[in-house]
Amino acid sequence: MTSLPFIAEDSAALPVWTLRPDEVEHWAGRQAPFFARWVKAAGFKGEAGRLLPLPEPDGRLGGAILGLGKDEGEAWPHAALHGLPPGRYFLADELDAATATRAALGFALGSYAFTRYREATPAPEPRLLVTPPFADMAHVRRTFAAVALVRDLINTPASDMGPAELAEAALDLGERHGAKATVIVGDDLLEAGYPMVHAVGRASVRAPRLIDLRWGPEDGPRITLVGKGVCFDTGGLDLKPSSAMLLMKKDMGGAANVLGLASMIMEADLPVRLRVLIPAVENAVSGNAFRPGDVLNTRKGLTVEIGNTDAEGRLVLADALAEADEEKPDLLIDMATLTGAARVALGPDLPALFTPDDALAEAVARHGMAERDSGWRLPLWAPYARMIDSKVADLNNASEGGFAGAITAALFLQRFVTDTTRWLHIDLYAWNAKPGPGRPAGGEAMTIRALYALIAREYGAREHGAREHGGGRA
Repeated sequence: MTSLPFIAEDSAALPVWTLRPDEVEHWAGRQAPFFARWVKAAGFKGEAGRLLPLPEPDGRLGGAILGLGKDEGEAWPHAALHGLPPGRYFLADELDAATATRAALGFALGSYAFTRYREATPAPEPRLLVTPPFADMAHVRRTFAAVALVRDLINTPASDMGPAELAEAALDLGERHGAKATVIVGDDLLEAGYPMVHAVGRASVRAPRLIDLRWGPEDGPRITLVGKGVCFDTGGLDLKPSSAMLLMKKDMGGAANVLGLASMIMEADLPVRLRVLIPAVENAVSGNAFRPGDVLNTRKGLTVEIGNTDAEGRLVLADALAEADEEKPDLLIDMATLTGAARVALGPDLPALFTPDDALAEAVARHGMAERDSGWRLPLWAPYARMIDSKVADLNNASEGGFAGAITAALFLQRFVTDTTRWLHIDLYAWNAKPGPGRPAGGEAMTIRALYALIAREYGAREHGAREHGGGRA
């Protein structure tokens, strides 16, 4: 994992000023005439993430100015500081604790790189930032580690990230924090009561499995995270076209994100009883693949007619959710790269959120805005449940006509959560098609910072409520 690019106070570090568009003219008027003319000639307007090096009259680098933009949704403009020449820098502005923390995290995220498969080359000279005063570096470290974990897992191709490797990553994380873990593999899933996890994964030479981590005090509030771990999705017998398979290494993005969130919770030592459930499978094609028209039994006791083998994620999640629901946790969250319909509705950056709990939806939205890590609530519109009716089984895994695909998928999952009052389903993309400040192209962590903030506030992180990252200047 990329190390954090921070240093202690350094008298040789160069200053960086951060400016919003309405601050540029006033700032330039207080500088030496040479700097003011340079800023005007460069047409610098304080655009978010725009970086302008400031030369000294003798040609040496004298520092830089960084645009913050005027859109509060711009999460990580400080990541753009990695566009400066190698060297040491410090933020010249006086920042409050929330802003200093966000600036440090943005700079850290901008340093991430996935280099596992690149030929080894000498490490480039680094760009280092003096740790901003008042920044909560413990929060920066655990958040950066969680995001890097998510990105690394998703970016790893399926050849090296199958069900066994995903289980190993989960077990390694649990071992670092003293979690207890079990993994049920292959045909043992049938005996243990996870028939749909088995059915989806049985056609692969890489056996399916259910990963189960438990951590924290037995008497703590019970938080259960369920992540879709489809390590590669061919679409099964309803085979995807090749163009649709190109990104299917990321179909375990829900599992990666719940592991990232679990990492933050355990690293912060929150006083909760955490459980992580990941059904890890590869949806492959062979002679024993499950078929369109098959009727599958489930852990819940419901039967499911297979309308489409490419709607496999909801099948493995259903068994895991049924297991989670048996314990009636205080909060149950599932995360999945589940439907293209959610991407059509909300685009790649905005996960779709579903919950029957209005207060939970409002809390997630509030923390999402504060953390610049938002999703958008879509309705669990009960009349659409008729779209997943089946003539031969309790329900069908694919809706008729293709309408409201994200909603009908969420309604399908809701049938398996009957006893837990606070349940949140997140349908996310987990991928950046194009790079942006602090968001390189490739796998991405989505909503885990917002969810951590919610869990920390509601279930025990006393210091987090005082810090509340939403305030201050981004």
